[in-house]
Amino acid sequence: MRVVSPLSVSASAVSWDARKRNWVPKTKKTRRDPSSSSPLRLSLMRRSCVSVSRVVPFAKKPEGKSDYKVSQSQSLRQGVLWATEAVYIVWLFLLPFAPGDPVWVITPTTIHQLLGLSLNFFFILPFFNSVGIHFIQAPLLHPVAEGLFNFVIAWTLMFAPLLFTDCKRDRYKGSLDLLWAFQMFLTNTFLIPYMAIRLNEEDPDQTPPKLSKLGSVMVQGAPLVGLIGGLVCLLSLIWAFFGRGYEQFGGITERTQYLFSYLGSERLAYAFIWDIVLYSIFQPWLIAENIENVKRDDAGYVNWFKFIPVVGLVFYLLNLDVRDNDS
Repeated sequence: MRVVSPLSVSASAVSWDARKRNWVPKTKKTRRDPSSSSPLRLSLMRRSCVSVSRVVPFAKKPEGKSDYKVSQSQSLRQGVLWATEAVYIVWLFLLPFAPGDPVWVITPTTIHQLLGLSLNFFFILPFFNSVGIHFIQAPLLHPVAEGLFNFVIAWTLMFAPLLFTDCKRDRYKGSLDLLWAFQMFLTNTFLIPYMAIRLNEEDPDQTPPKLSKLGSVMVQGAPLVGLIGGLVCLLSLIWAFFGRGYEQFGGITERTQYLFSYLGSERLAYAFIWDIVLYSIFQPWLIAENIENVKRDDAGYVNWFKFIPVVGLVFYLLNLDVRDNDS
């Protein structure tokens, strides 16, 4: 066994090993961080490893894919909306089981009544006739039928600024001008598909669409649209129960009886009930998702009133922040 002499090396470089009975060189000890082996540090290291193992597979996203995915609830709502559209068209237009006649056997009486209601749009002709202006004679129709027709059409008018300020309108690739124009004639036949399409996956590469001339006019004039639409809806209710006098059409009791008879015998009136129910659902839905378009000081009570049919939409339009939405 080789004996190391302590004289041959520096005293600080050797130490006596009692087990080997010899001088041995000192090994350089590195200072260990006392916290490196602590239970807390080991626990954190284990958690970090678990976190990394979970995150790494999703760290690299495929190119061209949107970060936003349609949630299951949105997919479910889309399915319900498309099913509603199918039922709406088949039940109200094609099948003979609902009250009144389907569109393929429509009678001349129904066509005549529809033309008369259109001529009395917003009660303009009856008003002119009442003040002595008779360039066109207003058709004499039951005021309940006129009131129901104008109530739904005025409500449809007020949907225009709401659609043109919808934060998800860019997902609808068609013309909003045409959509709303057709909605004025066929109401939810076109609004239901829009409500479904606006739930599509967001395209991150698409720039926000600019408003058309009609859209810009509707947004800039939103308070006026809301005022006109709200007043016509109110006038429609008054006209239905008090218009054209008691002698011809009776009082509230007789008109209420006519209303139920009308709803149970005419397909147009029956369809208006569907429209009122669906509008009552779509109005708070759209307002809730676009509440940021309202002036900040007024957003609170608009959010409260959004559930009241017609009234909530009137409040939305009257308090719309026009400057931020005219783009």
